[in-house]
Amino acid sequence: MRALCKALYEVLLDTIRVKSIQFAITMSFIFITVTVMLIISLVLYNKFSKTAESSALINTQQIVEQVQFNLENYIKGMADTFEVVDAKIAKSRGIPSDKLTEQLETIASTREDIVSINLFAADGELITGLQNAGMRKNTRLLEQSWFKSALDNPNHLSFSLPHIQNLFKDPYRWVVSMSKGVSIEHGGKWEDAVLLVDVNFKTLDDVFRTVSLGKKGYVYIIDDSAGNIVYHPQQQLIYIGLKYENVEQALKFSYGKYMDVSEGESRLNVVRTVNNIGWKIIGVSYMDEMITTRKEISTFMIWLLVIVLIFILLISSFMSARISKPIKRLKKSMEMVEKGHFDTYIHVRGADEVEQLSRRFNLMVSRVRELMDQNIHEQEIKRKNELEVLQSQINPHFLYNTLNSVVRMVGNGKNEEVVTTITSLSKFFRISLSKGKNIITIADEIEHIRNYLIIQKMRYKDKFDYDIEVDEEVLPYKTLKLILQPFVENSLYHGIEYMVDEGHIHISATKIDDKIQLQVRDNGVGMSEETLKNIMIGSVKSDKGSGVGLRNVHERIQLYFGADYGVKVESELEEGTVVKIWIPAILEEE
Repeated sequence: MRALCKALYEVLLDTIRVKSIQFAITMSFIFITVTVMLIISLVLYNKFSKTAESSALINTQQIVEQVQFNLENYIKGMADTFEVVDAKIAKSRGIPSDKLTEQLETIASTREDIVSINLFAADGELITGLQNAGMRKNTRLLEQSWFKSALDNPNHLSFSLPHIQNLFKDPYRWVVSMSKGVSIEHGGKWEDAVLLVDVNFKTLDDVFRTVSLGKKGYVYIIDDSAGNIVYHPQQQLIYIGLKYENVEQALKFSYGKYMDVSEGESRLNVVRTVNNIGWKIIGVSYMDEMITTRKEISTFMIWLLVIVLIFILLISSFMSARISKPIKRLKKSMEMVEKGHFDTYIHVRGADEVEQLSRRFNLMVSRVRELMDQNIHEQEIKRKNELEVLQSQINPHFLYNTLNSVVRMVGNGKNEEVVTTITSLSKFFRISLSKGKNIITIADEIEHIRNYLIIQKMRYKDKFDYDIEVDEEVLPYKTLKLILQPFVENSLYHGIEYMVDEGHIHISATKIDDKIQLQVRDNGVGMSEETLKNIMIGSVKSDKGSGVGLRNVHERIQLYFGADYGVKVESELEEGTVVKIWIPAILEEE
């Protein structure tokens, strides 16, 4: 790191003597920045490394302490169960008895991990208990450690190492035995006996196998007397002996930590002692995983330094290249632009960087002028669309046809239909005008299209039918007016009018997330994919309808609500057309 700083400093001195001031500023800025970054990186690397090691140690300690806590609770629960069994036997008279057997069965049913409960005489005779099969021969019961421990230490609850239960003809099970010497009344006299409760070791094994200390770390348990393994993820170690676990070192601690080396790997061992039974829990974490964390931190710091260096190089070059006299001329040109003279151009000659700056200034002015022209054009389109909407509100052709239909109905004496048509026409134009407002509620828009369909239904009779399905919750939301009529009109004039069978128009409105979907669906003749594409780009115009085509409605929606909304059309020949209109879900006029 020192060599790198020295090399950069020498390059800086050569640059100041030979190169331009802009280049000298750039290199000075880079030198200062890199020096600061190197110092900060070194400090952060040491801090992060220590923090990573400390976090790994704390994590290992916490996991081991949690295992200790869980194991102590489990053993306490089993000891409590054993004491309940012991109390029941102590209160029984005339053992064995059916009542005692029933009580033992009840206790065993409360714990799924209890394998058997048995009471043996001092000579090894089975007095009573719970088992599913008879005893095996040659079990050497009197020589088993749990039996001798119970007789040698009466009234003391002993826990055995995990072993295979071989007393009964059941399938062999991996158990931990709890035993205690007791006195019972048997055959009319008091005599010594041994109470045995076997617990399924798989319950403990399942708990320990979920413990993980990094990718390779693990937890194992030994007893505090001879260092025998009680549990190990590689359980075969109990039988084949210890190869790499430093049990002697672990026995020196009841609470602590130490380092050892196994098979060329450095490991951190954290020791905790289980109360009452003296088992020791040892958590093993591999130091190479912590070193991996250090390597990751160092790699990250190097890449960060490289990225920062590149970034600073770009920024400093950009800044120093513009520290020159032509900036004053550029300032004057910008003041002219500020006053509204967007036809201002500058032509600066000199260093290549200055010429690039002048060209970019000219491009910026041209872009601003283009954006202003574009804004003017968009405003013209908006006004044009609004004008077309206003013109569509009172379509003379539609009004003429409707009044003509009214005259015919009057001539035919269809007074009720006349009233219905005139009423619908009145409501239709009332909503069309809307006091000059462009934003109305969806309820008004649906009412507007309902009246339009009523009028058209009077004219076309049995040519088509329709239905309107609108969620009540969308009715108060706002929408642009007259966005449904053009598509319903297209469905009638271009889809259903050419059909032999009766047509159908379905109109719906639904709220989806924060959007409203208005839909017009018909079963008309439909259109080809090419025709639909031409309509979407505005190259096909119809001489029928309201005068407000699909593209105009689409542009109106996007002008008012943004590019995320608009019209989408799906159509298939001889199948019909579906128009989906998307608008935002807003309750107040914006």
